[in-house]
Amino acid sequence: MEKSMQSHYVGTAVIMAGGLGLRINQHIDNKPKGFIDIDGVTLIERSINIMKKHGIRRFIIGTGYQSPYYEKLAEKIPHILLKKNPIYARTSSFYTLFNLRELITEDFLLLESDLLFEEKAIQYLQQHNEKNVVLASGRTHSRDEVYIETDDRGILVKMSKDREILGRVDGELVGITRLSLQRFQQICAAYQADESTAEKIDYETALTTISATHPIRVDRIEDLIWTEIDMVSHLDRAKNTIYPRIKQKETGRT
Repeated sequence: MEKSMQSHYVGTAVIMAGGLGLRINQHIDNKPKGFIDIDGVTLIERSINIMKKHGIRRFIIGTGYQSPYYEKLAEKIPHILLKKNPIYARTSSFYTLFNLRELITEDFLLLESDLLFEEKAIQYLQQHNEKNVVLASGRTHSRDEVYIETDDRGILVKMSKDREILGRVDGELVGITRLSLQRFQQICAAYQADESTAEKIDYETALTTISATHPIRVDRIEDLIWTEIDMVSHLDRAKNTIYPRIKQKETGRT
């Protein structure tokens, strides 16, 4: 890494891995979604390996459902910190993140655990000049898209699975975000006195709410190859379409 490039890098990744995965867990032996195996490597290990290549040295994982899987992972891979969301079964993604607030002490990359993505996603955010960036892609036709609306400056306005409630669609949420410690603390402060709301909302809602007063940028990589794996159709798509494309692009092999 060149010195000028290193100055933009963050050294910590925060991974949200508390979800039940109700739409797919019976098809993956009731494992956490991060332990879905693609070509002999779990999603979580693949994500960690990519991030290590691009300067991430510390991993904070918010667990919940089937947390012992992550405990075993932390025994195998150094520099992983775990904290379980004790009420994961009745809370949404933001509370798993909110529950990590005492462990997060610097700027970080925020990831969902059920992602399969090409290396370019991490490289792009690590080299970004802005400290707060939501990564978006072009159209995926995945049938479970989270659409993003921005203003004319590229600042996050709204996210929703219902594109009809957006003023316009400027991209699809990938599930990888760069956040400054300051912005994260501002998000947490907004819900500190109202944990009942923090328990109910998705992290997308928290990002959108704070962006109204403390802007968060959205950047779109039009041709990014990626998918979340949240249902059986996603898993089929990951194995048969997305992973072969990633493998061909990153290794030159089919």
